Amino acid sequence: MAAVVGVQGLRRPGGYVLRVLAVTACYFAAGRLGLMRSLVVEGAVVTPIWPPSGVAVAALLILGLGCWPGITLGALFIILSITLTPGPDVLGFMAGNTLAPVCAAVLLRRARFHTDLRRLRDGLALVFLGALGAMLISTTVGVGLLVLTGKMPAHSFWPIWLAWWVGDAMGVLLVTPFLLLLYTARRAPPLTRWKEAAALAVAAGGVIPLAIYSSLSLAFLVYPLIIWAALRFELVGSMLCALVTSVLATVAATDGAGAFHGLTRIEVMAKLQAFNGTMALTALLLSAVIIEQRNTRRSVEKACQELVEVLEHLTAGETPPPRPPPRPPSGAEAGPGPGGVPGPEGTPWPFDQPRPRTDDQPGTGDQSGPEASPGPT
Repeated sequence: MAAVVGVQGLRRPGGYVLRVLAVTACYFAAGRLGLMRSLVVEGAVVTPIWPPSGVAVAALLILGLGCWPGITLGALFIILSITLTPGPDVLGFMAGNTLAPVCAAVLLRRARFHTDLRRLRDGLALVFLGALGAMLISTTVGVGLLVLTGKMPAHSFWPIWLAWWVGDAMGVLLVTPFLLLLYTARRAPPLTRWKEAAALAVAAGGVIPLAIYSSLSLAFLVYPLIIWAALRFELVGSMLCALVTSVLATVAATDGAGAFHGLTRIEVMAKLQAFNGTMALTALLLSAVIIEQRNTRRSVEKACQELVEVLEHLTAGETPPPRPPPRPPSGAEAGPGPGGVPGPEGTPWPFDQPRPRTDDQPGTGDQSGPEASPGPT
């Protein structure tokens, strides 16, 4: 709830500058964290996980497209922290790093994406549109500029391109769901769930380091933990477990420890990204399937209860009470609007309004009440 209050405060008049500065600070901090663990592939420095891409997509989904200057400024500050003599290609890097998450947000909007990730289609949209698809832009622009400016030989284009693309995509797959879940959290779990969560944390604390740092191939031991977390704690547990595992695997890979000992840099990158990718996809899609099945079961149970009430009234010779008509779709369920882009100045972007979750419609994209907006005009 505190996160929602903070976001609503940034949306107040005069809060635009604060919103942009907050995105800039988060993007820059995430970039510095990502650069702490990097690998050299074909003479270029790449990061196995690039958290700023995930931060940027989450910020655009939560705060709206208007915060894109914060992404551009954050990318500029990251570049300035790496090199003291930036060249003209800096503008290209900034444009690519900004355009990719903006395209991801627009594509997710067109796919009627729900920020609570409670449907399988939301997970698939985030994977294929937000991560694998939109991040092609920043990767192609960045590596292309390195080749055009002579900072990288042309024959190294594809190895570096692949490593760059996977790093950006992993940032979206691991960081964006975690931030969206923090934003949509409404209440703390009961005490009994905290006990099970503590047991899961203890098990993860023992199994994950063993699986990552063992010289044997024991990475498969992580998947039972992810399944346990997905079944009992849905997306929050599975993505948190995947994020912790991915961070430890990245540390081990950059240090050449455990299962990554004795491998070349390209072999390390390939093994690490294959492990992180399959683990993130398993956690995200498995949790989405479980949540969707539980929502379907609740809907069926509710329909059966209503049917029983109607039959009771008919048996007693009474007229069944009228049922309220279903609410029309709004928010994320509404159409993308003309062209799928924001309206003129003053027209709220669909992501700019809070979306309280209701019992009958679990998606956060649904709005109700007189202030609900059907989309851009």
